[in-house]
Amino acid sequence: MEHMLLPLNLLFYCKKLHSWKSFMEHSFIRYSHYALNCIGYCPHWSTFIRYTAFIPLYPLGAAGEVWLMYHALPYIKEKDLYRDFFSRFHFSYYTFIQILLLCYPLLWGKLYLHLLKQRRSKLGKAHVKRRE
Repeated sequence: MEHMLLPLNLLFYCKKLHSWKSFMEHSFIRYSHYALNCIGYCPHWSTFIRYTAFIPLYPLGAAGEVWLMYHALPYIKEKDLYRDFFSRFHFSYYTFIQILLLCYPLLWGKLYLHLLKQRRSKLGKAHVKRRE
């Protein structure tokens, strides 16, 4: 499969736009939940959204990052990016990104499972009534 060479500026723009959009969606949900907790009124739906929204958003964000890194590989190799920094190592930035792409699913899976565990602990407590 032939790689599509995109200008680096366009890739960075797409990545920043994608990151900004994900950050804003996540931050709005997260900090709205915190603000409601601070004023002492946090309805269950807010907690539910806070600990559920990551289920579709997180895989989409991770897939977008992997896609952008993969499509940037030909450009990284062609321009020999960060040659000066990586000269002290026995591998290039291109090799580093390839290794990162191989490790990404394993690292992402571990973090995603941790988030699911946190969700279970937070939402599970909301349904348990305390006995006094």
